[in-house]
Amino acid sequence: MPHGPAEVGVGPWPGGDADWPEDPRLDPELLRHGDRRNVVDRYRYWSMEAIVADLDTRRHDFHVAIENWQHDFNIGTIVRTANAFLAAEVHIVGNRRWNKRGAMVTDRYQHVRHHATPDDLAAYLHERDVRLLGIDNLPGSDHLETMAMPRRVCFLFGQEGPGLSERAREVVDGTFSIAQFGSTRSINASAAGAIAMHSWIRQYADLSGEEAWRG
Repeated sequence: MPHGPAEVGVGPWPGGDADWPEDPRLDPELLRHGDRRNVVDRYRYWSMEAIVADLDTRRHDFHVAIENWQHDFNIGTIVRTANAFLAAEVHIVGNRRWNKRGAMVTDRYQHVRHHATPDDLAAYLHERDVRLLGIDNLPGSDHLETMAMPRRVCFLFGQEGPGLSERAREVVDGTFSIAQFGSTRSINASAAGAIAMHSWIRQYADLSGEEAWRG
């Protein structure tokens, strides 16, 4: 095709050595070679450490946790969404190694913690006054569309297909489901994650500034 999409990011610093910036947040290697990372424009040329430090000043009060028993490919996508909505922390429960393909390296900008069991996760969160809510369409689950969403909350997602493990169902403070109207039994785990996180954003995030609507 004669025309393709514009190249992502920016090239080397246009000012050259004569106009070399002295901002300590900027990465000399990125300035020298260009910045093609999957970051918003305000973070162009910033070092990864500087970006994380800036995000830490604005993180939201919700956490995201994913059970990792089957190396589910949805985990990476959920982590990417957690980064987009600026989750406080991401928790991997079970196997330490997880499928990072869908994360698109966004995990580097998140605080990712590992917990061997659901009990370990619950203990960590309860020490910090964070409620643990599982997302699964189980009998007796609250309805996301009508429930009172806690501000300090962790959303726990099970594996694609089986959903939450038996032990996870025992240690959570409650479960909720998402309204569905078609013939499928359930929606994709990463889609459910995006819906849950966005529900928190609609209720608690500051949407008044332009920063929330960046491209």
